[in-house]
Amino acid sequence: MKKATLDTSESLSRKAYDKELKRLHGELVALQEWAKATGAKICVLFEGRDGAGKGGVIKAITERVSPRVFRVVALPAPSEREKSQMYAQRYMPHLPAAGEIVIFDRSWYNRCGVERVMGFCTETQAEKFLDTISAVEKVIVESGVILLKYWLEVSPEEQTRRMEQRIHDPRKIWKLSPMDLKSYGRWYDYSRARDAMFAASDSAWAPWYVAASDDKKRMRLNVISHLLSKVPYEAPKRDKITLPKRQKPKDYVEPEDVRHHVPAIF
Repeated sequence: MKKATLDTSESLSRKAYDKELKRLHGELVALQEWAKATGAKICVLFEGRDGAGKGGVIKAITERVSPRVFRVVALPAPSEREKSQMYAQRYMPHLPAAGEIVIFDRSWYNRCGVERVMGFCTETQAEKFLDTISAVEKVIVESGVILLKYWLEVSPEEQTRRMEQRIHDPRKIWKLSPMDLKSYGRWYDYSRARDAMFAASDSAWAPWYVAASDDKKRMRLNVISHLLSKVPYEAPKRDKITLPKRQKPKDYVEPEDVRHHVPAIF
């Protein structure tokens, strides 16, 4: 993959961001075609506090690729049946098959993150999860899955700014739940939970990668570039494509227009 040439000492303009993102989108398409051709299995986890930018980076990754190859998984709260299972079990059916790239918008690490901080599980349950999850991930990796884990690190000041935006912007209010408001006040509980998670699950086979996310545009470019660098993909050779000739109309005549049209307001 061609390396970026952006000046990291200056503010990143929208034009520079769009130009680099366009290049990276081309590389993601190459990754997609390589995964389809080789049967590669890629799994990417995104974790971080509320407002860290998980949704934005996932959108940046997926907006120009096929949803049949790139699948985004954002599971709801577990059902009663799922609550009785091994915690990571409900995530396992969503792992990639051959030729798939699965992105988890929050993952099995909910157990030692939001559930631990908000009291949805006991300390014993959280500790047992941390004791076993590295072994589970080793089995996943040994099965042939390329597993990448990202933590997006946002500062308290920037998180506050983004949460206030959600309150006042009608386009973003859906992002703000009562749970987000409760968790916002527990900054240091989350810091302790994050530190424990890193200590227990930052393994040689599935390390954590931390991305500073106060500058969302740079974070997105950095994460996508890093993701691409961790997969040994090559763009498959493509046959030259030419459009075929359209058939002649022969006896076809457009019918009288009686369709219901959308009003041309703009």
